[in-house]
Amino acid sequence: MRRIKGISIAISAAALAMCGIAYAQMSGDKAGFDANSDGVIARAEAQAAAKAMFAKFDANKDGKLDQSDREAHHQEMRGKMFEMLDTDKDGSISKQEFMAGKRPGREGMRGHHGAGMGKHLGKHGGGHGMMMMQKADADNDGAVSQAEFLAAANKRFDMADANKDGNVTKEEREAAREKMKAEWKARKAEKTGTSN
Repeated sequence: MRRIKGISIAISAAALAMCGIAYAQMSGDKAGFDANSDGVIARAEAQAAAKAMFAKFDANKDGKLDQSDREAHHQEMRGKMFEMLDTDKDGSISKQEFMAGKRPGREGMRGHHGAGMGKHLGKHGGGHGMMMMQKADADNDGAVSQAEFLAAANKRFDMADANKDGNVTKEEREAAREKMKAEWKARKAEKTGTSN
């Protein structure tokens, strides 16, 4: 029997997908939205990538992203984490294996999905991803349909497409990213009652 102690994945599949859309459209397109690699993300490319992302995260293929999809994604991530940490493949993770995965400079929990990534997702993905999910859930039923998901992706695209020509350039992505960062900082300051 597999045993994992103290490991949890704190981001939902749907929130991750929404962050992926925002990240690709707002930054350097690490998610592959620029299908023809011309440095510009066309609306059609963004829509196709969003559809593919939705299909990937819709684990049970019921046409919506909800708790069952999050659970399936969490289970998959836990399995991958377990396989990565269980270096001797004995079906359990020893304290030594766990600590080796946390060591800085090693590809492991810190290098790929763990402390370092968790910190990043907690700061930029988890909370903001959940906020994006809530905005995408237009009918407030606790699930995001493909239509809602694509509408949210189109809204993100339109926000980044400053000159409204149907394409998002690197410069537009960078400007949108800076604007988004400023808005997130302002919200955080408002929430905590601090200012920068």
